[in-house]
Amino acid sequence: MSQSLISVIEAGRLGRVCFEDLRRVFAAVGAGFDGNVVWRGAGVDRLLDARHAALVASSITVLERRGWQVYPEVSYSIFGERGSLDLLGAREAERAVIVEEIKSEFGSLEGTIRKLDEKARLVRERICEERLGWRPSIIGRVLVLPDTDTARRAVRRHAPVLEAAFPDRGPTVRGWLRAPAGPLSGILFVPAGADIGSRDGGARGNGVTRVRPPGSTAKRRSTGG
Repeated sequence: MSQSLISVIEAGRLGRVCFEDLRRVFAAVGAGFDGNVVWRGAGVDRLLDARHAALVASSITVLERRGWQVYPEVSYSIFGERGSLDLLGAREAERAVIVEEIKSEFGSLEGTIRKLDEKARLVRERICEERLGWRPSIIGRVLVLPDTDTARRAVRRHAPVLEAAFPDRGPTVRGWLRAPAGPLSGILFVPAGADIGSRDGGARGNGVTRVRPPGSTAKRRSTGG
């Protein structure tokens, strides 16, 4: 590598430096290089955190409006099994609990199912009694997803697996939340950040908004589009 190229990199003028040259330079000093992707001024990891936080907030509202006591981010470490519950909901009168796994983005499907199963089992065996002082008789486990076309397509794409793991869907889940009875294992689409009071957490929304230039609607009508 030329000294002039090293000087350009040291000065942070990377506009004309290819990634392979950057990797070679960093490798020579025992370091690595990864680009940091930003979108509209924010890091992608920060955007994902914000989406997850908005979905958690909406999920808390859905539960609280149906009389649930809600406990977010309940951590546990039991016999080598470690993690945290995104949301733990409880209704002591019915001895009912709900364990929600909240996903703003789909990752490992198998990992999600396995981890939620672990969390529900530990809530039944230990967590509820240790945290709330009573043992549950009714347990629901729910995978919460954003109410977007992308999430719904992902569910359809993985339908055989998800229908076996989470057979209950919107109306059944919302009915169970109002009056829990028996086990529940389902998927609930929640419009993060939207007015869920009137939507009841089940209407579609908060997806991509398409912006058309002025006159495009009239043009489509005149052409029959």
